[in-house]
Amino acid sequence: MSEALLEASEISAGYGDSLVLEEISLSVPKGHSLAVLGRNGMGKSTLMLTLMGHLRLRHGTIRWQGKDISKVSPDRRVRMGLGWVPQGREVFPSLTVDEHLVIAARPGHWNRDAVYAQFPKLADRRRNLGRELSGGEQQMLAIGRTLMTNPDLLLLDEPLEGLAPVIVQDIAHRIRALMAEQGLTIILVEQHTRFALALTEQVIVLERGRMAHKGPSAALLNDVPALDRLVGMRSLRDRAVEDHDASVRPGGTRNQSAKV
Repeated sequence: MSEALLEASEISAGYGDSLVLEEISLSVPKGHSLAVLGRNGMGKSTLMLTLMGHLRLRHGTIRWQGKDISKVSPDRRVRMGLGWVPQGREVFPSLTVDEHLVIAARPGHWNRDAVYAQFPKLADRRRNLGRELSGGEQQMLAIGRTLMTNPDLLLLDEPLEGLAPVIVQDIAHRIRALMAEQGLTIILVEQHTRFALALTEQVIVLERGRMAHKGPSAALLNDVPALDRLVGMRSLRDRAVEDHDASVRPGGTRNQSAKV
């Protein structure tokens, strides 16, 4: 395996006096992908905040291309090549799609034309305000805005949250294209476990802030008892997507009431 682009060694972090993450280690080589799974409240988003420098490390080390960045500020991490798509999208309601992209722009391959080519729906809505976008369009904008920083590593925190199954399929396709066609390195936090495991090469599962599992994504995807034991809500969330897949096959009926 190639040298790690991002490496965390036995990191611990939390909020105030509360410790949420304890001794988490991970390594993501350039051009590879990692899924971070776990039930709600197990520390997944806290891990993303810690990797981006928004939470102070209590213990351990974070290295970027072999360099210790444990005390580097979040904005400098962005300039170094870490891109973060936060949970909840954080779209500005009073800015247009185009303005969102302009304010995030840094030199590199990703400019407005490239983002609009990746997300054609955004091109159609470029003059619309953030509050005028659907949930799926807001998620595309959140990803596009981060791409405008021209990251080497993309951290995606719950990109499929709250989206209708048909939009889940579209966003998942776009993320897969970013990895296959653009060679982006990706860390994906996601509750849709089957999608996350199908999209990534390696997986870690957090339980109460500790590492409960680490290994190849394909192996865990095929181990249903382990998934049910480690990730609880798997069957409920993935069943909705599977039902949608079945509904659009020959002989099925598409559900027209789903909101995007």
